[in-house]
Amino acid sequence: MKSDRGGRLGRREFLATAAGASAYSLFVFADGATAGAGEGRTPEQIRGAFEAIAPVDPEAVKRRFDGEPHMTLVDLECDLLVAGGGPAGVCAALAAARNGAKVVLVQDRSRLGGNSSSEVKMHIVGANMHTGRPGWREGGIIEELRLDDAANNPQRSWELWDLLLYDKLISEPNVTLILDTAVCAADVKDGRIARVLARCDKSEHLYRITCRYAADCTGDSRLAVEAGATIRWGHEGRGEFQESLAPAEASRETLGSSVLFTARDYGRPMPYRAPAWARKIGPEQLKHRGIGKKAWEYGYWWIEWGGGLDTVRDNERIRFELLSIVTGVWDHIKNSGQYPESADWAMDWVGMMPGKRESRRIEGDHVLRQNDLMGFNPAFDDAVAIGGWGLDEHPATGFDDPEVPPFLSIRLAEVYNIPLRSLYSKDVANLFMAGRNASCSHVAFTSTRVMATCAVMGQAAGTAAALCSRYGLTPRELYRDKPKLRELQQTLLRDDQSIKDLRADDPADLARAAKATASACEDGASPSAVLDGLVRDEPGSLEHRWSAPMSPDGAWLELAWDGPRTLKRVQITFDSGFHRELTLTSSDAHNAHMIRAPQPETVRDYRVVVETPTGDRVEVARVEANHQRLRRHDFAPVRASKLRIEVLATNGGEAARIYEVRAYG
Repeated sequence: MKSDRGGRLGRREFLATAAGASAYSLFVFADGATAGAGEGRTPEQIRGAFEAIAPVDPEAVKRRFDGEPHMTLVDLECDLLVAGGGPAGVCAALAAARNGAKVVLVQDRSRLGGNSSSEVKMHIVGANMHTGRPGWREGGIIEELRLDDAANNPQRSWELWDLLLYDKLISEPNVTLILDTAVCAADVKDGRIARVLARCDKSEHLYRITCRYAADCTGDSRLAVEAGATIRWGHEGRGEFQESLAPAEASRETLGSSVLFTARDYGRPMPYRAPAWARKIGPEQLKHRGIGKKAWEYGYWWIEWGGGLDTVRDNERIRFELLSIVTGVWDHIKNSGQYPESADWAMDWVGMMPGKRESRRIEGDHVLRQNDLMGFNPAFDDAVAIGGWGLDEHPATGFDDPEVPPFLSIRLAEVYNIPLRSLYSKDVANLFMAGRNASCSHVAFTSTRVMATCAVMGQAAGTAAALCSRYGLTPRELYRDKPKLRELQQTLLRDDQSIKDLRADDPADLARAAKATASACEDGASPSAVLDGLVRDEPGSLEHRWSAPMSPDGAWLELAWDGPRTLKRVQITFDSGFHRELTLTSSDAHNAHMIRAPQPETVRDYRVVVETPTGDRVEVARVEANHQRLRRHDFAPVRASKLRIEVLATNGGEAARIYEVRAYG
């Protein structure tokens, strides 16, 4: 196939060309996928997956394409293509895969995590952090990741956070992970994305990915732009959504980007000489920006710049200006004479990738707006995730306007729900989105943009994509099919996703018909609480969990049925200290409020025992050294009259605590 471009094909022609002998093909499409987490891959299986996406056969490497004569074409098929590997993309991929979809995740960096990776080092914040709302730490996959990181990375290494995310994805059998690869084209047919082209120059591969659904988690909406979706940029005018915090007139201005640095006290004098292009910084530039004393270990988010430019296309200029400010601020700290305590301090890392706050947003069937977040509008019937960070506006002028404070934050009275309709495109029928490019006004974006909120949007979008794939629905059809929408919400609750004011009511959960008793209970912490469908409490409350003092023999919780039930899965939700902040940070001040270890409230050692109709007791699970909140145990089907969880030890807490027990046949 030739074109009028001197024998070279354009991207659309390239996408439309049949695979044939010019491509290496890997089919990872799933028919009739069933829900459930993967069992994990063996090292041999992981190596085999890499060989599939990077053919080593010399003959395969010779197969070229006329439009890119030095690239090898690789064809992939999947249920869900996820573009972007930040918290939103990672959670979307894991959620979809664990609910039965075959997933390809394409990430344009060598590391996962986006702004939370070692390339930027921004700590993950969300509905509970700095908001005066300590009971609302997000559940679900982001909680799983935080707990793993706290338990296994007490030294606070950002590179180990990168490695944790990598491990999660390559160990998931339903995920194909492709790093250092950027989406560069989309083939849209009849209003749906049919295929996506992604390019990896490191491996000289062009991936042509056929997908039933796609999720744009790139932050910059790169896939949506290629697919022709409706895009928003900048501030809406006050009248469009009747937002009191919006400017009178619309503008293209955005929040700026930041470059962080880390530093430490070396115990001896450490010189610093700024580069010639560093800005000259004095007290007049720092009027509203506190330098602090002996608190230089974790840079300054307020080194922000570029909100008046195009934060996508002007990235190189923005990088330079941010580095000139960083080096100038450090020069001021070290060499102005105003901070003699800095003599022994030196920077040990400077970010080279701007941490971007805002660029494009994709318009969905609902544009989330200020009054939604403030609780003035009716509740959403399609709520799938929560947010809670304040309405946190930053001036587009950033560091260049020292007379203006670097932020204005309005605390929200309560957490808010995010609807499914804000997580799919209004005009590309099979395109989901999650993260800072979700469908919202700029005012709402100032809250939804933080990474824990992006992560739970990702889990919602990935789970919705898996259900759409299972039932052959578009996202809009899923919203309109109320029984399926309810199934989506109940699936999210089963997977510990936090949704405000929504109670678990899974018809497949056999525990709902049981009666709960226990060895003991603290006042207000009845064993029946594990069956009430809610899995968090306000600080100081014990209303929705069972809690009992640990005796020398431990403590136990038991479910009993009025007749035998066949069980093959038990799911337990433990207490993991939602009242406490938990994230990876280089800030010693923030870290002082956290426990970089298994959370003491969490049950550490336990066993699960069923009693058969004949009175035999069968141990179906035994766990030591647990640090996770949500645990599932699958076993051979067994007839049971009773189910007992015997708590043998906690991670330091004086009481056994369980929020929920589910049982499935």
